[in-house]
Amino acid sequence: MTTNIILLGPPGAGKGTQARKLEEDRGMTQLSTGDMLRAARTSGTEMGNRVAEVMDRGELVTDEIVIGLIEERLESDDTNGFIFDGFPRTLAQADALGQLLEKKGQSLDAVIEMQVNDEALVKRITARSTCASCGEVYNDITKPIPDDGKCENCGGTEFKRRDDDNEDSLRTRLLEYYKKTSPLIGYYYALEKLRRVDGLAEIEEVATAIKSELDA
Repeated sequence: MTTNIILLGPPGAGKGTQARKLEEDRGMTQLSTGDMLRAARTSGTEMGNRVAEVMDRGELVTDEIVIGLIEERLESDDTNGFIFDGFPRTLAQADALGQLLEKKGQSLDAVIEMQVNDEALVKRITARSTCASCGEVYNDITKPIPDDGKCENCGGTEFKRRDDDNEDSLRTRLLEYYKKTSPLIGYYYALEKLRRVDGLAEIEEVATAIKSELDA
């Protein structure tokens, strides 16, 4: 039986990390809108060409196009379910996703809200770096780069910090999240889909909490 979920939380809450663990542990498929748009742009498909045209003009990709990309993935992937990461971001997108899943005879089983304390989140994110080769996330405080300077996942030796992983930029991104995306918390609570975990716990603790919620 497939399980479709949304990981909901502000930037830096660890959604990508937990999505990768769910892929490994449960055979689910992460649907990151950013990754889908980048892949579509070079795919040569009709939808991909639409994406490329919009992005080349410097315009924002419409909800209609994103839903179209998600529909393609729902039809093409042999998976134990999907993890929606970074979508939906607005109530209109949430409605559109619900309608698409219903159309495809699928359901949304749970929305996992990864709760955080803003001040603690700022401290954590400004100390974050990633492996340039595989994207493994490290943190100066909670998970420093190994002493031998090699990524524990792939052995890479180059690490980078995102340009927007600074306090001013992060607070701007948090404000945007609270303005546009946080209304989804009440939306999915009303639909009895919402589950909550502590997003600032250790990675394995968060993974265990999410597993418990999904198994329940």
